[in-house]
Formats: sequence, C-alpha cells, structure tokens
Amino acid sequence: MKISVFGTGYVGLATGVAFAEMGNDVCCVDVDASKIAQLQDGRSTIYEPGLDALLAKNIQAGRLMFTTKAAEAVTRSQLLFIAVGTPPNADGSADLTSVLTVAETIAEYMDDYKVVINKSTVPVGTFLKVKSRITEILLQHKKKIDFDVCSNPEFLREGMAIEDCLKPSRVIVGVDSEKVAQLMRDLYGPFLKSGNPFIVMDPSSSEMTKYAANAMLAAKISLMNEFSRVCEKIGADIESVREGLGADPRIGPEYLFAGIGYGGSCFPKDVRGLVHVGETHGEKMEILCAVERVNASQGERFFRTVETLFSKNLQAKKIAVWGASFKPGTDDLREAPAMSFLEKLLSAGADVKVFDPAAAEGAKKALAGKGHVEFSKDQYSCLEMAEALVILTEWESFRAPDFQRMKSSMQAPLIIDGRNIYIPAKVKAEGFEYISVGRPT
Repeated sequence: MKISVFGTGYVGLATGVAFAEMGNDVCCVDVDASKIAQLQDGRSTIYEPGLDALLAKNIQAGRLMFTTKAAEAVTRSQLLFIAVGTPPNADGSADLTSVLTVAETIAEYMDDYKVVINKSTVPVGTFLKVKSRITEILLQHKKKIDFDVCSNPEFLREGMAIEDCLKPSRVIVGVDSEKVAQLMRDLYGPFLKSGNPFIVMDPSSSEMTKYAANAMLAAKISLMNEFSRVCEKIGADIESVREGLGADPRIGPEYLFAGIGYGGSCFPKDVRGLVHVGETHGEKMEILCAVERVNASQGERFFRTVETLFSKNLQAKKIAVWGASFKPGTDDLREAPAMSFLEKLLSAGADVKVFDPAAAEGAKKALAGKGHVEFSKDQYSCLEMAEALVILTEWESFRAPDFQRMKSSMQAPLIIDGRNIYIPAKVKAEGFEYISVGRPT
C-alpha cells in the first residue's frame, strides 16, 4: 500500500518505519526541513532502540522516503496518517492546531479518494472536526472528491515503540464505513499474525479508549505510590506487596512499580485531557484528579526525603544523579520527574553531577543557568567525591553495577533509589546506606 505519514516525532517516525518494514511504500512528511534532511541521511532524530537499523534498511530498500513537500505526500498515497503533536492548553484541553492544519493541507492538495487516518492522541469529537474541516476546504476549492476519515489511536511505549508497532497488542480503528474498516484490516493484517485483536468501533469510542487506557495505567502508578507511603509508615515492603498484587490475574504485574511518579508526553497530558473532557460535559473525574495530585506530590515527597538526609541543607553538597529521562530506553525529557527533581536540587544549592546514557544533551540545555550542574561521560565518573547517589531513571546499565568501584569513588556510601532497582540487603552487604521508596530502611 502507498502510505503517507504527517509528522516525524515518536509516533509518526516509528509508525512510518514499521509500515515500510512490512513492505509498504511509505512517505513521511514534516515541516521541519533540518529534521527531514537528517532523516534522508538515514540518521534518526530520536533515541529509540532498534529504530536506526530499520530506518537505514528501509531507506536503502526504497520503501521509505522523507519530504517537506506536503503536496507530494498527499497525491502519492491513498492512506494519509496524521501523527502530529497535540500539546496541552493551559486548561488541560488538547491543542488541535497541528491536527487541523494537516487536515486543511490534505484537503488543499487532495486530487482523488483518500482515507485520512488520525493517529495523534485527541479528545472525543476530533474525528468529526477533521471531517468537517476537510469538507469545508474542499468546498472552498470547489472540489467534489470523496474521502473518509478513520480514528486509529496509538498505544506505543517509548523505548519499545518499534516492538509495539511491529507486534501490536491490539489495533483499534474508529470508522463510520465498512469500506474503511476493510482497508485497515488489510493494512494491519501482517502485524497481527499471532492473533492479537483487530477491533472496529465507532470513532468516539476509539478516541475515548486511548485516553481511558493511559488514565488507567497512570492510576495504577499513583495507587502504588500511595501504597508505598503506607508501607513506609508500617514497616512493610512495597516490593513484596507488588509481587503479591501482580500475581492476581485480575490486576496483572504491569505498572505496579512505586517510585517518583510518572512523566513523559502521554500520561500527564492524557490524564489532564480526560479530566477536561469530563468537566466540559459536567462530570468531575474524582479519581483522575486524585491520580494527578498523588503523582505531583510523589516527587516532592522524594525530594524531602533526600533533603532530610542532609539535615535540610543541600547547599554545596556533592550529589551524583543517575538518570534524567522520564523512563529508560528514551531521551524524552517531557514532564520527566527526574528533571523536576534536578531543578529542586539545583535550587537548593547542591553541586550536582548527572549521567544519563541518552538524554544528557537535552538535559544539559534544559538545566543551563539553573545552578551548578555537570554531565559525566559515564556512570562511574559521575560518582567521584559524591556524598550521595540518587537514582532517578532505571536504565539497564544501573541494575548490576560494580558496588566496590562505586564505593571507592564516593565520599560517603549512600544510595537514594527513586526506582527501587536494588535488593536492600545486597546493597547494605556491600557497605552502603540504602534508602528506597516504600521499603524498610
């Protein structure tokens, strides 16, 4: 199939590469000329495991191309994906400016039947807005061209986006036409050979499903963080509680990890977005409001823990930090709890050294001028003369370090773990004081 994807961020680029990998003829289009030039050279603009190799492979095979020319992208393909950002407005609603701008562009250059497929995360009713905007532009240009719109929400995890694209747990399409449903079945058939479901529903339900899925996952995280607070007070171990809960098939083991809270480009935005949708229709989302409050306070709580260990005086204290991205496997810093924590450390006057294997450059720019911060070339040099190590992102390379090498570099053998990646008894046996979240000290 001939496919064009508007937007080359996480969703657009991963989606385009995955479609090309399955043998489709794919064109990715973006207004950012420098980004397109880099992609044309086979160099990814984002850090995503497995992406670079597939990008180069499919460009060389002639199945994947990049352009800034929207007209070319529209006229060459029948299936046109919208995969642009929908950042939050001040009131929590989604900014649909980019989505509707792409819809207008498609209508302007449309010359025959097209299916416009929205993969951006959008509130309920966007399907109708896109359809209405395309119809309006076609009328302005006095074009009589048939088209359809489809809602096809993405469920990608940053750090695992390629795997999720190539082996989706489910594919959901929101349509008002069986013709479009069949086209989408044909497109996604090769991705669902293992029998994972292809689910057809009305457009409003598909848009709601995306918000609801992220809200449910965010709620699990905040609930575990609340459990961890009680565990700290009563001497229970949140990791044991997590194991017991995860063994219940009604609950499952995913997203049950206590820590410093969720972040990234999806959960915070989508929880706020769904709260706004509810308020707009006269329904207060009580549980989701609590999810937001718990998440916001979890980072504050962890910072107070660190502050208390230094008698509430972090001025000139030498603190090593492992991790800046909001999760491992990505360089994404958007709403990263680690970045909020680093800003608090710097505001308190701490002397901070940071190591992150992927997000260092972005973090360096974001923290410029905010205090005394250095970025280390590796995780061990980060520890030199440190009075404490704070772990904020659970990168794989942090999980089995050389503890004695760490200890020999540090002024004080203190690890404050915001992601619970170590077994307390083992770390203490190595001679460290070890503080984690929701576990006995």
